[in-house]
Amino acid sequence: MEFLIFQLQAPLASWGGTAVGEHRGSHEYPGESALLGLLAAALGVRREDDSTLTALKQGYGFAVGVQDGGSLLRDYHTAQVPGRSTLKGRPQATRREELAVPKHELHTILSTRDYRQDAACLVAVQAQVDAPHTLDALADALRSPRFVLYLGRKSCPPAAPLYPQVINADSARAAFDAYLARLEQERAAHLDKRGRPPFEDIAPVVRIAWSDGVTAGVSSDLSAPRKDRVIRRKGWQFGDRTEHVWLRNEGG
Repeated sequence: MEFLIFQLQAPLASWGGTAVGEHRGSHEYPGESALLGLLAAALGVRREDDSTLTALKQGYGFAVGVQDGGSLLRDYHTAQVPGRSTLKGRPQATRREELAVPKHELHTILSTRDYRQDAACLVAVQAQVDAPHTLDALADALRSPRFVLYLGRKSCPPAAPLYPQVINADSARAAFDAYLARLEQERAAHLDKRGRPPFEDIAPVVRIAWSDGVTAGVSSDLSAPRKDRVIRRKGWQFGDRTEHVWLRNEGG
């Protein structure tokens, strides 16, 4: 079977979970909604296009191979926003338009936002029977995205090329191994004049998280609900899904 594999690395990433009150937390690795959003941005799908987003959600399964969960960075965040009554009936397509109101109608909101520093992971995409695009088409979109890609928040652009590759393998784990081998070949093929590789050693996958319907190739050490299954993106409505997690032991 075929898998589309790509990497996500950045100095900062933020994979938001359930937001309650003023705290905006972050998981150590992206969930289903974040990965769907990444593919949709690459394809040029807009947030209000519910039918296309639904087709993407139903057409693909994901597995995440965590290389490094990164360290926590917590940011005290302030922002100005108009009140709901001020915005009612006034469309705003940009942040500038949102703030184009008299200053006395702006309010300050406070929040604490979490980021993951120097996190790195691999993503495996497995197409289902009703997939709207081939994996090769998705790989092309990730190489030349229609919209800017970011890792959870607009302030978190990727720090390395996503390097999407379509790999034929028996499972997501086997595809991750083959992908890392290709990366190592690329690293060895681009030494500088002193024989040094262009980037640091490639980290192994230490954890794999996947949804039902994905051929992971490992046994689950933990299964738990995660509220990141998109119901309606425009309304920020998300439902639960079951996420399975495999943890690498010392023996591999």
